[in-house]
Amino acid sequence: MRAPYQVLVIPFRIRKNRVEYAILKRADLNYWQGIAGGGEGGETPVEAARREALEEAGLSSSCNLIQLDTVTSLPVEHVVGHYLWGEDVYVIPEYSFGMEVLNDELTLSREHSTYKWVGYEEALIELKWDSNKTALWELNERINNQNTKKEINANMNTK
Repeated sequence: MRAPYQVLVIPFRIRKNRVEYAILKRADLNYWQGIAGGGEGGETPVEAARREALEEAGLSSSCNLIQLDTVTSLPVEHVVGHYLWGEDVYVIPEYSFGMEVLNDELTLSREHSTYKWVGYEEALIELKWDSNKTALWELNERINNQNTKKEINANMNTK
């Protein structure tokens, strides 16, 4: 049974001090998004995020998963097409995550026709959903703040 929540996972990698994000094109609706799906049974959002990343992009549990603060409310009809959890459940939460990818290749399921690695600005333009853009912004800020802290610490250690 599908759980009444959605997860969003944005894969990223750091190459030559540049952060790149993987965006995936849906095969059926022809738009760009992150990895998205619903929880199953008693899964936690973290477990669902890891499973969806594996199923949709072949990303293993060895990838670093970052839980974001971004939580969006989505209309159930936009997610599952009908009132799956009863007529009183109008919206469900979407929990967002970033996932660091250590290799360059994703193995896509049939849900997506292709993917591409892009910088923050291009991802922001290409992504269809505002929830994806908000999660991308938070992830980008977290990565950049973390990299800035590492650079400051490295500079302090060399003095």
